[in-house]
Amino acid sequence: MTTSGSKDFELDVSDYIEEAFERCGLEVRTGYDLKTAKRSLNLLLADWANRGLNQWTIQQTTLNLVQGTAEYTLNADTIDILSVVMRRNNTDYTLDRLSRSEYLNIPTKSTQARVNQFFLDRQVSPVLKLWPTPENSTDQVIFDRLVRMDDVDTFTNTVQMPFRFYPALAAGLAYYISMKKNPQLISILKPIYEEEMQRAMEEDRDRASFNISPSYDYYRA
Repeated sequence: MTTSGSKDFELDVSDYIEEAFERCGLEVRTGYDLKTAKRSLNLLLADWANRGLNQWTIQQTTLNLVQGTAEYTLNADTIDILSVVMRRNNTDYTLDRLSRSEYLNIPTKSTQARVNQFFLDRQVSPVLKLWPTPENSTDQVIFDRLVRMDDVDTFTNTVQMPFRFYPALAAGLAYYISMKKNPQLISILKPIYEEEMQRAMEEDRDRASFNISPSYDYYRA
């Protein structure tokens, strides 16, 4: 037996659309079929951003701080921040995340000192707010941010994802198209999509060890 020796199988947008239509028992016949399917595909990718953490969409970013400046506007493709450290003299210090109300209730936001907390104001263009306000212009904030996937613009585009998510994307697009083209299949295609997506997300998890130990801070004999 001779295998192919290749590992480069990849679908482009038109391939996903053709696969999804076939799962709906349909054929792509008009330009509008392509247009409506591409729109559904972009909406599907937006839904993925709401479903949780996709490991391949994490980017590490370094931000040079400016003394006396507490707020920094991030790129609009930033969905959320996962973890943040402040680097000073090659030493990293973990920053704690504040809620909106916790940040609002800080009485002295202009106090300058070593940064130890942050609040992410998730506007269309997110704003990172630091506290205390940076006391110099040599410190850096380094953070892992979850970013938006590239849009599907043309039918020859490939989709920004690892191969293990191909089945979930095809199943999801078939489900989305069925809602518009063949509603009788919704009850069949939706569970298939959810199963494929769940399996892919479970495989994509962080495999670092996770240990839980009890705290005795408030224990009284």
